[in-house]
Formats: sequence, C-alpha cells, structure tokens
Amino acid sequence: MRESIYDIPTLAAAIAAEEARWRPMVFTNGCFDLIHVGHVRYLAAAKALGRTLIVGLNSDVSVRQIKPRREGMPSRPIVPEMQRAEVLAALKPVDGVAIFPEPTAVTIIEALKPDIYVKGGDYKIETLPEAPSVQAYGGRIVLCDIEIPTSTSAIVDRILRLC
Repeated sequence: MRESIYDIPTLAAAIAAEEARWRPMVFTNGCFDLIHVGHVRYLAAAKALGRTLIVGLNSDVSVRQIKPRREGMPSRPIVPEMQRAEVLAALKPVDGVAIFPEPTAVTIIEALKPDIYVKGGDYKIETLPEAPSVQAYGGRIVLCDIEIPTSTSAIVDRILRLC
C-alpha cells in the first residue's frame, strides 16, 4: 500500500516514463477524513472512467484551511494525512495517492495533467477552481452522482449527539 503513496514529482515522473500504464488517468481529490461508503462508491465510479485512478489528498495543513473548527466539533482533520493516505491507497479502485499542501488541487492537476478530473455531483463545473486548469490542456471534467449522501462532518455530528 505504502508503495502507492507518492510525492508529486515522483508520480509525475512515473506517469511520464510509462504513459501506457497510467493513461487514460482519472484524478480526484479531497480530504477523505474518516472514509465512509459514499467515498468508496465515488472512488469506484471514478476508477470506472479510466485505466488508473490517482487521488490527490489534502494535507493536514490544507484541511485546516478548508474546514475551520466549528464550535462543539473536534478540529480537523481527525485522521492524520499519512494515515488517510494509507487507507486510500489500500482501497481497490485507487492506483496512487499524492498529498498536496494547497487548499485546491490546481497545482497537482497542472503537474499530472489527468485525462479525466472527477468530482462529486454536488459540485458545479462553473465554480470548480480546478476547472480552468483542466480545460486549458484539454482534459475532461466529470461530475459523479452521489449515491449515498453523507459526509464526515455529518458522521462526527451524529457521534457527538450520541455522547
């Protein structure tokens, strides 16, 4: 599993060295803090669109920027980045994981140039910060339907109500 966790330059070099092995490459990104069945189904749907699936994982620092602390909630992320990366890498649909430090995936997308960029159906292409970068090199953007509407925040809220 750990061999499927890359730094961005190493992953970009591996893809460049063996394009046929990696492409068509699908890319998605997120925090993936407490992986749930919605994540698993989403990743399986993303993988079905290409040969390989790369997951860009928000670093602990970027998760704190994206998900500021809410009153009564633990600070995020709940699970440290290397543990989140290892869990993702162990999932069958995932071929590689790369941790990135920015709040958006623009830099990693520009480095890897995935053929297909996937996000959940709760997003809109017009408001995705990554969309202009993907469109600039001719990549495709796909919004996947959400089969099971859940979130880590909702799970944490439910746990806290049970306490």
